[in-house]
Amino acid sequence: MKQSVKVILASGSPRRKELFERIGIVFSVIKSDEEEVITKVDPAEVVRELAEQKARAVAKRILEADFSNENTLIVGADTVVVSEGRILGKPKDEEDALSILMSLSGKEHFVYTGVCALLLDERGTIKEDKSFSFADETAVVMYPFMEEEALAYIKTGEPMDKAGAYGIQGIGTCLVKEIRGSYENVMGFPMGSFFRLACQKNFFRL
Repeated sequence: MKQSVKVILASGSPRRKELFERIGIVFSVIKSDEEEVITKVDPAEVVRELAEQKARAVAKRILEADFSNENTLIVGADTVVVSEGRILGKPKDEEDALSILMSLSGKEHFVYTGVCALLLDERGTIKEDKSFSFADETAVVMYPFMEEEALAYIKTGEPMDKAGAYGIQGIGTCLVKEIRGSYENVMGFPMGSFFRLACQKNFFRL
């Protein structure tokens, strides 16, 4: 892996960090602390909008500090789960996690992850022509499961910080019957799509 840019991941998600580390991207993490505002309705547009808000908030923080005078790629991402037309975020508490999980039992739902990559040049200017954003969709079918199983899963603590109240890369994989699309997208970052677009911009190469 060779990269021509400094990379900043605008997310504190351990799953996204794992995916970046897995393919050898050198990066640092700066979380966006600004309040997110949703103005879209379509799930793919919602996650793209939120990913861009995160990336631009981190870009603003960097520009207000001492800029490093090198090309910097800021990567924001956001993931939502959509079931029967309803957007499901992270559960508020264990009761909410149970409600979310039981609504998914035995059914198909969709996971959307939006990505926004902003390039800051040596002068600290956002290069819109070198920046890009997109959203990926993955269909997930869950096995039917009982409330007792969902409660036992919730007691592991795994569902509490994840959209849709499950983690496909952890114990939650036992609830998943099949997927159509990117597995990494369900984890929270569609690395394949991101890497190909970034290579087209000459940010990375194998």
